[in-house]
Amino acid sequence: MALPFIAHSPLLQEADLIKIVRSGDPVRQGMVRLTRDLLRALDERTAEGFVFRTDLRLRPDPGAMPLAIRINAALTYYESMGQNWERAAMIKARPVAGDIALGDRFLAELRPFVWRKHLDFWAIQDVHSIKRQINAHKGGSVIAVNGHNVKPGRGGIREIEFFAQTQQLIWGGREPGLRTPRTTEALAALAERGHVEPETAKALCEAYGFLRRLEHRLQMVEDQQTHSIPQDDAAVDRLAVFLGYPDPGQFRDDLLARLRLVEDHYAHLFEESPSLSGPGNLVFTGGEADPETLATLKGLGFEDAGRVWSVVSGWHHGRYRAVRSTRSRQLLTELVPTVLDLLAKTREPDQALVKFDSLLAGLPAGVQIFSLLSNNPRLLELVAEIMGSAPLLADRLARRPSLLEAVLAGDFFDPLPDAETLDHELQEALTDAQDLQDVLDLTRRWANDRRFQVGVHILRHKGTVDDNGRALSDIAGAALRALYQPVTDDLARNHGYLAGSSLAVIAMGKMGGREMTVSSDLDLILLYELPPEGGQSDGPKPLDPPRYYARLAQRLINAVTAQTAEGTLYEIDMRLRPSGNAGPIATSLSGFRRYYAEQAWTWEHMALTRARVVAGPEDFCKKVTASLHHILTRPRDPDVLLADVAAMRRRLHKEHPAKSIWSVKYAAGGLIDAEFLAQYLQLREAAEHPEVLATATQQAFANLADAGVLDAGLAAQLIEATRFLRQVQEALRLTVGPAFDADSLSPALQDALAASAGTDSFAALRERLV
Repeated sequence: MALPFIAHSPLLQEADLIKIVRSGDPVRQGMVRLTRDLLRALDERTAEGFVFRTDLRLRPDPGAMPLAIRINAALTYYESMGQNWERAAMIKARPVAGDIALGDRFLAELRPFVWRKHLDFWAIQDVHSIKRQINAHKGGSVIAVNGHNVKPGRGGIREIEFFAQTQQLIWGGREPGLRTPRTTEALAALAERGHVEPETAKALCEAYGFLRRLEHRLQMVEDQQTHSIPQDDAAVDRLAVFLGYPDPGQFRDDLLARLRLVEDHYAHLFEESPSLSGPGNLVFTGGEADPETLATLKGLGFEDAGRVWSVVSGWHHGRYRAVRSTRSRQLLTELVPTVLDLLAKTREPDQALVKFDSLLAGLPAGVQIFSLLSNNPRLLELVAEIMGSAPLLADRLARRPSLLEAVLAGDFFDPLPDAETLDHELQEALTDAQDLQDVLDLTRRWANDRRFQVGVHILRHKGTVDDNGRALSDIAGAALRALYQPVTDDLARNHGYLAGSSLAVIAMGKMGGREMTVSSDLDLILLYELPPEGGQSDGPKPLDPPRYYARLAQRLINAVTAQTAEGTLYEIDMRLRPSGNAGPIATSLSGFRRYYAEQAWTWEHMALTRARVVAGPEDFCKKVTASLHHILTRPRDPDVLLADVAAMRRRLHKEHPAKSIWSVKYAAGGLIDAEFLAQYLQLREAAEHPEVLATATQQAFANLADAGVLDAGLAAQLIEATRFLRQVQEALRLTVGPAFDADSLSPALQDALAASAGTDSFAALRERLV
């Protein structure tokens, strides 16, 4: 099969071919070898020159299909993944050698793909988007003489062909008389049927003939396949003479007049199209990368232009589920130039593209999200920013693209509300829940939306590290409180309730101190109150209190950590409970008091300074809070306390040695040291000054200063240092991910990290950490 140019070919065009073989043909491998031999015979330059340059990249899915394609495989491809540009190419296709009857059969069976029975006005947008990729029609190169490319350039041959082919695709399904492969015949037929003004068709036909003659002369000069007019004036003058112009100036005038005429008619056809193109040539069809496209990608800022071309070409060929429908590919074709332009403006364009590709790979379908991005340019800008600057958010977005819908909320960039408002908001979201599974999914959806919101706030430098930590901790608290009662009620269906008894959830660590980051898990302790008279639960399968609360605790943990259709909520760490992993998953309050009075290590008392009750019945929560206060305010031997804290710090240094100053948690003078100092001072002073207690490290230093047991100036320095270290930690987790090597960071990512940490430069950030 011959495609556009050999089918109706000017002088030195490539021969675009497709080799079709019968399905089930036992000699197909031989056909592949025969095809290679044929290409070599046509392509190979000898002393007598060559026959034709050939190109098989217009065959279906050239990156995956063999050179000789079974007819059924080709038809299946076009029916399921064929694009409008391939429909346009097939207008000019005809069988030229071999089994002509097989070629005719192939084209006959392909007719419904090329010629749609319904009016196909979307083809206007789709074909025009291809033209904008080839050469940025709005904002791209200007019409000129010297150096102008008369084929894909503005006002050139390709615009005349697209003008005709687009309208053939629109009307040809209902009007067979428009199904001609020749451009000039198509223009005449369109005029005859009233789809194009006769004057327009006549002018475009004349311009087409002029530009084709010019193209022939250009190729004859050097016996090269070129479409560009020379850059220097002398060469242009010689070309004019070759074309029969005695006055080179007249040639320039005639060329410019025709280019502008073509451009005007083409622009009129597509005048309603959105301007989504980027600068330069962007062509992703065929099996091999277009050199001008690679140059454009390099110019945009991509380092590995070949890899970028391969990735984007894969989108166009329907490699992912999201781009296998015609509509989704149409939408993505429109978006590609803008996507590449935005990704190129990020700090790491190549990595940003990899992240965006992961996003597409994970989409179950593309139409909805591509339409969303197409209609919301600022949303597309945010996606590009995330892909280029926030790997953690990019990974979350790839796993759950529906997070983008949250960005459209009017308050997305506003500060998050307080904990009470978040509780109310989540309860409203759960109104329609029919069962526990609905509760799990809706809670995850709400929490993930809100956490993504905070992550974007961090990326955009909205709010302080204290604001972000409180918001993330309040989101987690709201989620635990929302799950508490539905999980309890679900357990009660089989095991009933325990009268006079309750369960409380204690947040420890970063959640307890309301200092969570975007990647924090939950450190929890679960306490229950024994019923005053003992006994068992009142359900059909009664349980005694320890087993009842062990079941309830495990179900609550599962409700938080289980993977559902909406993903997971949080990871949970229970190692801070009495006796650690060796202890029961839920502990009675009396057992908890006894453990801390008789068995707990000093480090466990230190950890308890961060304890905060976050879920459970109000009366029992007050009892637990009072018990925590009692444990923390008992008198302590300051020397023993100091020795124990120092020993614990040495142990941590041995178990978690800091690899560099960027290990802001474990490095000398890092967050662990700040937290240990605050915890030590609180335990030392709380018996006489209970007002020093605070779950947040910075607030603890402030309380210690207010109580007069810590110098106010030193406290201020400690508060500021702790806040800075938290900000650096927050920036590291968001912008560079866990595998962080400062020496391998590009200057762009160093700047991003410095900006997120609130410093003017990476050098200033490093100096301040030291």
